[in-house]
Amino acid sequence: MEVPPMSRLATLLLLPLLLVSGAPARAQTTETAIFAGGCFWCVESDFDRIPGVLETVSGYTGGSLANPTYEQVSAGGTGHYEAVRIRFDPARVSYEALLSAFFRSVDPLDADGQFCDRGASYRTAIFVAGPEQKAKADAAKAKAAAVLGSRLATPILPAAPFYPAEDYHQNYYDKNPVRYAYYRWSCGRDARINAVWGKDAFAGIPGKH
Repeated sequence: MEVPPMSRLATLLLLPLLLVSGAPARAQTTETAIFAGGCFWCVESDFDRIPGVLETVSGYTGGSLANPTYEQVSAGGTGHYEAVRIRFDPARVSYEALLSAFFRSVDPLDADGQFCDRGASYRTAIFVAGPEQKAKADAAKAKAAAVLGSRLATPILPAAPFYPAEDYHQNYYDKNPVRYAYYRWSCGRDARINAVWGKDAFAGIPGKH
């Protein structure tokens, strides 16, 4: 039976809608990791290299003071760590891979800070969002401890409110490349990580390993 002209027109107009509505919805799922690894400029710089990492934000977490400033955290007494919140695509990079890269880009043997930066706010830590992340973090820590043959000073803590740092801290390595490179070199970060980890230093971080 021949379709009337108006019906053909209606079919042509409705076809794109039918195709769209019939297509399976594919929601983009992202996850979050929060790592404290000393100076957050350096942690941001390292993790921005990893494919699948969508965003890094420098900030403060783990303490009791709401909306702290850099000066307050650096002075001590707030309980906050300098940390980086990492939003990633688990289809491209796993949480386990990020944990492995984290341990191999810090000195997890140091309980009092990192490299030239001393004090509580510069200590290492992993902040976990729930039992699944905690189990994975515990496993990664145990594996790193076995590789180094030593007990690690990096605690695994429940995720706490995360306060983004001031704008001038965000992507500092990109906005101030010369100052950043000098700071990183003079602080001895890479030299110490290479000394601790040897051939495994920066494993999982393209352009660093």
